[in-house]
Amino acid sequence: MMKRAITINNIPAIIWGDDSDRVIIAIHGNQSNKTDVPIEILANNASIKSYQVLSFDLPKHGDRVNESTPCEVQTCVEELRIIMQYAKANWQYISLFANSMGAYFSLLAYPDEPLEKVFFLSPVIDMQRIIENMMMSFSITPEQLERQQIVSTPIGQDLYWDYYCFVKEHPIIKWSVPTYILKGDNDDLCESNVVIQFAERFSCKLNTAKEAGHYFHTPTELASLNNWLEKII
Repeated sequence: MMKRAITINNIPAIIWGDDSDRVIIAIHGNQSNKTDVPIEILANNASIKSYQVLSFDLPKHGDRVNESTPCEVQTCVEELRIIMQYAKANWQYISLFANSMGAYFSLLAYPDEPLEKVFFLSPVIDMQRIIENMMMSFSITPEQLERQQIVSTPIGQDLYWDYYCFVKEHPIIKWSVPTYILKGDNDDLCESNVVIQFAERFSCKLNTAKEAGHYFHTPTELASLNNWLEKII
């Protein structure tokens, strides 16, 4: 498949596939990058249906791992908007694929965008709940986080006070795009009831992959992802 490396306002990106008037913006998850296997599977399926895919690296990921820019929600939402403006200038029809925390960023960045379809893989829906669960697990109080501003956890994930405040101040209240969701039934990060409630509230079509976790990486999990994409793109 043809892959063309570009930069968009200094953001490393890749355009997958032959020229088309349709594109799927692909947003990776935590500890991933613009060429991760789920995005490659997406690009393969999209190409068959005459879509291109536009993927890019979030801060501190992929080709940007050594940058000083933190992977905070405020920064990522702004970068998603930059990517959207580029897509609007180059394609007539735009859809979205977002994985894990990439789904959360897109919910904040794109509620008013005229997307054709949205495909969410293991979507983080309630970031506040995830942060608070992590704080509880490591006995970190809101007061401690406010006092220190940044707190490192034993799993290598830093918690930021300004990130936490932003999340609390920006709940997900609007989403009207036709949306398809695939999650693993053994997802230990995104609680099933949270995803189910989101799907019901915004009329999303939810599918569950048996014996799959949050990070789709095993041959069985990736086969489930491929089969799902084959049917819905």
